[in-house]
Amino acid sequence: MASAPAQQDVQHHAGGFRQYLPDLSTPRFQTIAGNDAQGHARELLEHHRPPWLYGLYVHWRKLFAEPFRGVTNDGTVRPNLFPLRDEGVPIGSIVSAAQAIIAQLTPAQAARTLLHIDSPEWRSWSNPEFLLSDKGIRLDAIAPSLRDAVLALLRQTLSPEGYDKARAAMRINGFLGELVGARKVMNEHSYNFVLFGEVAADRPWGWSFYGHHLCLSVFLYKTQIVVSPWFTGAEPNLVDEGPHEGTRILHEEERLGLQLMQSLSEEDKAKVRVYELMKDPRMPKGRWNHDDQRHLCGAYRDNRVVPYEGIVVGALSPAQQDLVRRILHQYLLYLPERPRRLRLQDCEARFAETYFCWIGGCADDDAFYYRVQSPVVVAEFDHHSGVFLTNEHPAKFHVHTLLRTPNAGDYGVALKRQIKEGKVPQEYVWEG
Repeated sequence: MASAPAQQDVQHHAGGFRQYLPDLSTPRFQTIAGNDAQGHARELLEHHRPPWLYGLYVHWRKLFAEPFRGVTNDGTVRPNLFPLRDEGVPIGSIVSAAQAIIAQLTPAQAARTLLHIDSPEWRSWSNPEFLLSDKGIRLDAIAPSLRDAVLALLRQTLSPEGYDKARAAMRINGFLGELVGARKVMNEHSYNFVLFGEVAADRPWGWSFYGHHLCLSVFLYKTQIVVSPWFTGAEPNLVDEGPHEGTRILHEEERLGLQLMQSLSEEDKAKVRVYELMKDPRMPKGRWNHDDQRHLCGAYRDNRVVPYEGIVVGALSPAQQDLVRRILHQYLLYLPERPRRLRLQDCEARFAETYFCWIGGCADDDAFYYRVQSPVVVAEFDHHSGVFLTNEHPAKFHVHTLLRTPNAGDYGVALKRQIKEGKVPQEYVWEG
């Protein structure tokens, strides 16, 4: 049972979002209530509603047309950061789980779901509820046995804690759909799934799982795994009634980030805080937008240049560096235990060139943004204003988090470039 302070904290969050429930009689919510995922997508793609998100979508597609380079801090990709290695991933059971999905696909489903290992569609995920890239199979539109098989692959691939976090995000999305009358657009299973490459224990392959507030990109090669980029969000981040009452995510990332910021001296806080306000008039054009708000490395931002900001983690006290480790542990939670431990060691080895920065206040009730960034990881946390709820200003019950592996680490690209595979001979003679 939760302690009294913990229960009070949950009640505070519950009361917080309930006062911002929208009026479901407005045209926006009447329209979404009558639409399925495809009809809702047409609202954006054909009717350009809402216009600010359509404008962002057009910009995203321009970014998508660029060749993949990877997120960097200065525009130059640093080589030799991500070696091929044995991470102890149980690849046999993961392959078996993926093959169980393939065995159930119809020819039409297979054509949409089984894509080439180098397909650019790795990069066409996005986190809004609009189905902007309709590929693969959608879990709320397939047979229960096939849906169960997809979830079994997630369970086999991710850590137990990571799988539970993903399922919690899905259930919270379903709770939001219930709150705003959009059950056919946002529900526990309103997610798409795609496989890339030839599923085999000794070949590079992977999968993408994406939808509102949960997007996972997974690359596998032998016993090595990359889960990056990923996006996890929640609005609200607490289920306060129904069968999943008490489900809550992203509060540890929030708590640890705030604890780290509050532990800094006033001098260090001044170095870390790059903007005082969440929407600061000093921000250059493009530093804030309606959808991403403050976070920089979300959907389609595969090549973004994100300069280092804030303070070097290596200059912090041992206790403060330990808080950074604990933050990174949360951001690496989707990885199985051994790969997570190895990735955390990679991050710790770069603390001398790891930066921590902040936007907003740091009192207990303040909304805020923070980023931990190094040559091998970018982790972002951002409190948002309402999208479906009506809070005009960022609030602690709407959270976006994401992780990138910079310098071409996303989607396993840096690893894939090192894999020496047999090539099909160019010479051919028909001998029939």
